[in-house]
Amino acid sequence: MKKSVILWQLAGFLFTSVLGSLLHFVFDWSRQSTIVALFAPVNESTWEHMKLMFFPMFLFALAENRRMGAEFCTFWCVKLKGILIGLLLIPVIYYTYTGILGTSAEWFNILSFFLAAGAAYLWETRQLTQGVPCSLSPALSLLVIFGIGIAFMVLTFYPPHIPLFRDSPTGTYGLGQ
Repeated sequence: MKKSVILWQLAGFLFTSVLGSLLHFVFDWSRQSTIVALFAPVNESTWEHMKLMFFPMFLFALAENRRMGAEFCTFWCVKLKGILIGLLLIPVIYYTYTGILGTSAEWFNILSFFLAAGAAYLWETRQLTQGVPCSLSPALSLLVIFGIGIAFMVLTFYPPHIPLFRDSPTGTYGLGQ
């Protein structure tokens, strides 16, 4: 079972890395479709780039749950916390290194996405293989995950005017506000 978990988590990292990378371009490829805007970044803000982590991780968790979720009563709790780790690491890494260097490097932004995904999946793997208890019920964990997804969708159209949501090249928020 431990080997199976490790293989699934490795597949999840690869899936998230590839789909997250592709999602970066999907909004423009779709001719800026409003429906695609719900799931793919619409600008270069840190918030919109966090979508690159959330939606692939959630999609993979759905597939992974069908295959092995029943083996772990903590599955959704672990997945929620793994998603949160990945999501939090994106702005933490970005704002830390740009604060230190005073500039943003595109290659490091890309690397930080992979580092955040790797950290999230490594943490999940440890939790699942070691059977670490989790205090949230599966239903509550799923509800929070859905809430995060809804927040990404709603805040694309109605973003607060704070730096996390600001598109640095244009100075706009969300879909051009």
